[in-house]
Amino acid sequence: MTDTLIPNECKTSDPVENGYFKKGCNPFAQTGRSKLQNKRAHINQQIIKQMRMRAGAENLLKEMSSIPLIPLGLKETKDVDFSVALKDLILEHYSEDGSNFQAEIDDLMDLRQACRTPSRNPSGVDLLASYFSQLSFLEPRFFSPTRQIAIFFTWYDSFTGVPVCQQNISLEKASMLFNMAALYSQIGTRADRQTQAGLEDAIAAFQKSAGVLHYLKETFTHTPSYDMSPAMLSMLIRLMLAQAQECMFEQITLPGIRNEFFSLLKIAQEAAKVGETYSEVHQSMIQTPIKNNVPFFWTTMSELKTNHYNSLAHYFVSTALLDHQLAPSDDEDKQEKALSQLYDTMPEGRSPLDILKNKEERRRIGKAHLQRSIMGHEEAIRIHSRCRHLQKLDILSEILQAGLKRSLTKFEQNDKEDEFTDYMLAPDIISKTEKKAEMEIPAATKVKVKDLFQRLGPLSVFSAKQRWSAPRTIRLRLQDRDLGFTLKGDAPVQIQSLDPLCPAAAEGLKEGDYLVAVGDTECKWLGVSDVMKLLKGADEEGVNIRVVSMLDSSSQPMPTKSATYGGLPKTYSMICLAHDEDDKNPKSRKVAKKPSFLSWGLKNKQKSGSTLSLPNADYNGPWNRPCPTYPSSCNESALY
Repeated sequence: MTDTLIPNECKTSDPVENGYFKKGCNPFAQTGRSKLQNKRAHINQQIIKQMRMRAGAENLLKEMSSIPLIPLGLKETKDVDFSVALKDLILEHYSEDGSNFQAEIDDLMDLRQACRTPSRNPSGVDLLASYFSQLSFLEPRFFSPTRQIAIFFTWYDSFTGVPVCQQNISLEKASMLFNMAALYSQIGTRADRQTQAGLEDAIAAFQKSAGVLHYLKETFTHTPSYDMSPAMLSMLIRLMLAQAQECMFEQITLPGIRNEFFSLLKIAQEAAKVGETYSEVHQSMIQTPIKNNVPFFWTTMSELKTNHYNSLAHYFVSTALLDHQLAPSDDEDKQEKALSQLYDTMPEGRSPLDILKNKEERRRIGKAHLQRSIMGHEEAIRIHSRCRHLQKLDILSEILQAGLKRSLTKFEQNDKEDEFTDYMLAPDIISKTEKKAEMEIPAATKVKVKDLFQRLGPLSVFSAKQRWSAPRTIRLRLQDRDLGFTLKGDAPVQIQSLDPLCPAAAEGLKEGDYLVAVGDTECKWLGVSDVMKLLKGADEEGVNIRVVSMLDSSSQPMPTKSATYGGLPKTYSMICLAHDEDDKNPKSRKVAKKPSFLSWGLKNKQKSGSTLSLPNADYNGPWNRPCPTYPSSCNESALY
């Protein structure tokens, strides 16, 4: 009796024991009948293969698995406590009890905490998008361009791990967009690429990831974190689009590749397009300083795929030239046009029609393409052996070996012993695709959410940049149903045409005041008609109203210059300090006056606006201070 494992496609109702299904013995395991059965099965497979070739539906790749893709990691962050700072600001700026908004503050903190560990699916993206939209309400409500509140946002670079801590909410918004793009890339890599639906999902995810990264690059400039620098974002956009293009190629080849002249040339140019996009990715990855911060296996993977897909392109062209001859019934002009559009320059100056009609010339050029295919696959295998991380991907090694074996087998089938071995160099193949990967900005970046702090009033009036007087309570008495003023505006309403002799004016009501409450009813969100109903419903004793006056904000200090979008304070890197001009000339260095004890607290408070971005490499400078792997120039665009 022997125990055997049931294949995945087999179904059984037997219980599972020790991690596999138990099955009875096979009495024909070592008999002649078993060998005969296997031989018959092999013959049947060959018959089916010939029938598929005759129908033109042979899958020339024979690769049931896909090459792994590269996901982008999420940025990590620290906890943020909004409670104390927001309650203080609500009391100071909006003149309301901040403890009344504890529930809203708790919801905000819970939402941010959930965004630190989103699920790898569209629901996770929606979660991040909801918080990003909520930040768009939070920024004008509490973050003034002329003042800062005691809320610090700390985010870690996704590549270097260097922390960046700032008080401006723009860092929070930019980091949330980065994580949305990263999450889309992870959804794309997790998709089932053995089905058309899975490939569609992967393509959409990578295109949306590229769209979010492009939106981040265009909206938030000079971000203090290097992973969100323009150069790095440009490289990541290319990477996402290259992976989308790769999935499009897999989508075309999934049903099988027709062993037919025009289909093979089309697939060859599609493969060349994928190789071209990965070549652009690799070129951007090896540029300084990106190459010092991108994982090594990213660079080797992009170079490997460049060689792999270019080799596939040469293999398909060789198959078209070697397996198909120009027959009298073929469309000669159509084949000539297709071949002429395959190269920038025809091989050895021959005309397309001469190549098509000359059997030996077709064979010679086809073998030249096979040579380039073999060389490309060998180079891909060599690159694969260079990276330990890629060596752990067994499926990648199998795919590369299968590609090389396929090209070698094709070469041996068309090689003659007495043939002269001086082969020509096959020309490059022009890349072409019917469907190019494009950036797609998802609607999730503009998802509609409810403002958690809408009770403070409409943002157009009640925002952090506006200043008001403290709320004043005025007793309003109606005289002959006359208020002594009129109302204007939508929400909140304003006092206008105030009679200076009316009782309300005598109690301190001013023209232009905003009416925020009538009795116990808050009316910041009520229009003129609703407020008038409340006022006219008052009895003879009158009703108390609360109003606020807009103060002149011209006396507020001007905001300091910022190195980032949205007034984000400049973040200095240690490299700036190490290569300062004063350090180069010690004689010209000025000696700072020692501050007094009384000025120490004020000086440190002023310094708290900027944050030092710590390096991640060693530097043998005058103070033996670490130096990051960024460029040594101190211009603003190179420091992150």
